[in-house]
Amino acid sequence: MKLFFHGGGCGDSCCLRVQDLSVKIGNDTILHDVDLHVHCSQLVALIGPNGAGKSTFLKAVLGHVDHDGVIAFSSPGQRDRRPRIGYVPQSPTFDPGDPVSVADLFACCMSRRPAFLGLSKSMRKTVLECLERVHGEDLIDKRVGTLSGGELQRVLLALALEPLPNILILDEPLSGVDVEGMSVLMDMLDEIRKTYDLSILMTTHDFSMLERYADQVVLIDHTVLAQGTPQEVLTSEPFARTFHRKGGM
Repeated sequence: MKLFFHGGGCGDSCCLRVQDLSVKIGNDTILHDVDLHVHCSQLVALIGPNGAGKSTFLKAVLGHVDHDGVIAFSSPGQRDRRPRIGYVPQSPTFDPGDPVSVADLFACCMSRRPAFLGLSKSMRKTVLECLERVHGEDLIDKRVGTLSGGELQRVLLALALEPLPNILILDEPLSGVDVEGMSVLMDMLDEIRKTYDLSILMTTHDFSMLERYADQVVLIDHTVLAQGTPQEVLTSEPFARTFHRKGGM
């Protein structure tokens, strides 16, 4: 991963800059000439048709795929350290019959103590504090496989926020969440970014929430076709042309 640290240019606040990003897998060019700038505390939504390279872009930022170009991060007091990135993957599935509870899931991710031995009092307190960030304390003893789409996203979000990241990356967090749950989740993300002063970069196929919550929208179809405010992008010619040509999302 070509990750660099820099200062200045953003009032010395934290930001993410992507310049001339390209990703090839075999002979296929998935992304080319992608430029993006995410300021601290912004919520930036990546939109585009299926197969446009949105998830691949997130993986490049995470360092999970090889790429050309520059991914640069700056933050006051952290110019010599790798940024903390929280990540919520797209639509993970759990067996409804699996006895693993939310508490067990946290224990597996955060503790060296085997989950089958149960949570210590201190670990249970830590898990409750993590869930409190997403107003999900009541989920601690529920089985993961029985959670609704919105509840599961809340749990995964709580995991991604421990430790608190500089940037939170979410791949299709609204997938599998009902309309009411979408509003609750987006309100929560809005609260989190303001409370903890972090940036959020997310992909979505749902455009109904963008004008209310997103600071910036980026339309990608293997390269950046449009970026700006939600109104600017959703009313742009590239947006109409892309989705008319593709016949949907």
